[in-house]
Amino acid sequence: MGSFDPRLKEVWIVCHGYGQLAGRFLSRFTPLERDDRLFIAPEAMSRYYVASAGAVHGPDSPVGASWMTREDRDAEIEDQINYLDLLYAEVFTHIERDAVRLWVLGFSQGVATVTRWLARGKVTADRVVIWAGMIPPELEASGGRMLCARAPVTIVTGSSDEFLTPKVVASQEAKLRELAISYTRIGFDGGHDISASALLELAVTDA
Repeated sequence: MGSFDPRLKEVWIVCHGYGQLAGRFLSRFTPLERDDRLFIAPEAMSRYYVASAGAVHGPDSPVGASWMTREDRDAEIEDQINYLDLLYAEVFTHIERDAVRLWVLGFSQGVATVTRWLARGKVTADRVVIWAGMIPPELEASGGRMLCARAPVTIVTGSSDEFLTPKVVASQEAKLRELAISYTRIGFDGGHDISASALLELAVTDA
């Protein structure tokens, strides 16, 4: 990792959802590209062929990645926290941490990943974005305090998200209140996806 432009003002660490790959996920942040922003998309460590059960895998079979499964769950969670801590340390070996604002964004399965990391890892964010995903059930009050120690929290949801139904969103907001985490909410017309308009709203809100 080389030196960075001294004009850099923001670093975004963005964690993809289940079945995605980091490169394609990173392309969704093109609407926010700016010379003073750096986007970093770590990729989950378990790749697999995204196909129906029993399908034959060929050279053109799509590949995705998963942050974890129920198999050896606790060890996988520890691995992902350590992995993201190492990434954080490497990035801020080259960038003065206090000179930039750090955004941490999780999408879908990436929400559980980043909230566990914020609660249990070595990272301290300046902004946290929970996008179309669920806070892990084991996160308790102490973890909630770590999550929002310095960072305003924003949840983002699509109006037609087939996974984040109004009932699920309401339960997540109740979980945030239980953890004494204050938050704002951005909604957009769309499904389980990264919305360019919602990204721009996030950036404008923070300006």
